[in-house]
Amino acid sequence: MKVEIWSDIVCPFCYIGKRKFEKALENFPGKEDVEVIWRSFQLDPGMKVIPGQSVDQYLAKRKGVSLEKGKEMNAYMSGVAREVGLEYNFDKAIINNTLDAHRLLHLAKKKGGQNELKEKLFAAYYTEGKDIADRSVLTSIGESIGLEAEEISRMFSSDEFIDKVQYDQHVAEEIGANGVPFYVFNNKYAVSGAQAPDVFTEVLNKVWEEEKPIVASDEPGLSCTPEGVCT
Repeated sequence: MKVEIWSDIVCPFCYIGKRKFEKALENFPGKEDVEVIWRSFQLDPGMKVIPGQSVDQYLAKRKGVSLEKGKEMNAYMSGVAREVGLEYNFDKAIINNTLDAHRLLHLAKKKGGQNELKEKLFAAYYTEGKDIADRSVLTSIGESIGLEAEEISRMFSSDEFIDKVQYDQHVAEEIGANGVPFYVFNNKYAVSGAQAPDVFTEVLNKVWEEEKPIVASDEPGLSCTPEGVCT
């Protein structure tokens, strides 16, 4: 079973959704046969960093609300994160463009380490206060999952994977993913948002039942042919 997840590193519900999906997957009997693919989605592709700008200020400006309201919204989100065991430290988070982080995720996909990298990028931004647009930071995170510094540097020195990031974004628009996280199961069923684990479990089971292969046997069994011969 293939599960594609569109998300952005600076989307707070995306990290929460990752935990809820993992909770559902934990108890799913076919979990070893589930391939998770992280797709790129930039909430603010043209975003440029403003030195000294806090996440509260950025959110307030983007939403057109007061700074106090922005702080309240982030405080609420931190509470939601704690419910699934995550620590959000918005007071030290550095808001920045996520293009290079998504490019690194595409590189990690080639090496089979995409899911591990996604987790580390989320933690770096939400918990550790690292700048996930700083290429030295990204290189260090990439090395921690087994990527080579040289291949990461080579990627950043080129336009590699930019087209894949843009393609993922285009596909999201085509399938109606106006927000993230957005999950697609076997190109057939979609789930929008950080739903409860039970919702993911229901979809996993439904797809599993529909796609379950027919077990063939060479042993003779009771059967009837179209000609009416029953053995």
